[in-house]
Amino acid sequence: MLRALRNEHGVSVQAVRASIKYAERQLEISRLLLRPELRAGAGRVFLERYGELIELSASGQLAMREVFDRHLARIEWDSRDIPTRLFPFVSASSPTDDRPIVIDPRIAFGRPVILSTGVSTSAIVERIDADESMEEVAADYDLDVREVKQALVYELAA
Repeated sequence: MLRALRNEHGVSVQAVRASIKYAERQLEISRLLLRPELRAGAGRVFLERYGELIELSASGQLAMREVFDRHLARIEWDSRDIPTRLFPFVSASSPTDDRPIVIDPRIAFGRPVILSTGVSTSAIVERIDADESMEEVAADYDLDVREVKQALVYELAA
């Protein structure tokens, strides 16, 4: 395991030692290198725990900074640094930079809507649940079928 950490993942011996020390002292984990939750990449050592990655080689920092930054980038702020709009990810399993849905307190009382038209995602789902086709709903609201699908996926995930 040590050889794989060093050669395949570029983890230094110092980082491995720091990881083992942190795991033993702070997390009360012995034999870290034998744990199935151990992960490595880009010269760092991680432990998957409770659905989060803990970066052991950086004294237990949560390895969520990149994810956090991606979510923050989907918020629009006004000149007073007050958030005004949120563009939620449509699907957590395959997040993209698309922004088809917006949550804005000035539109539909802050309910999620399709950005291009302002139609609420719940209205779209209600019509689909009433056995209307995606094409019919798209035509009625002047949407692409893709936007209707995104509204459905968003509502199912929410």
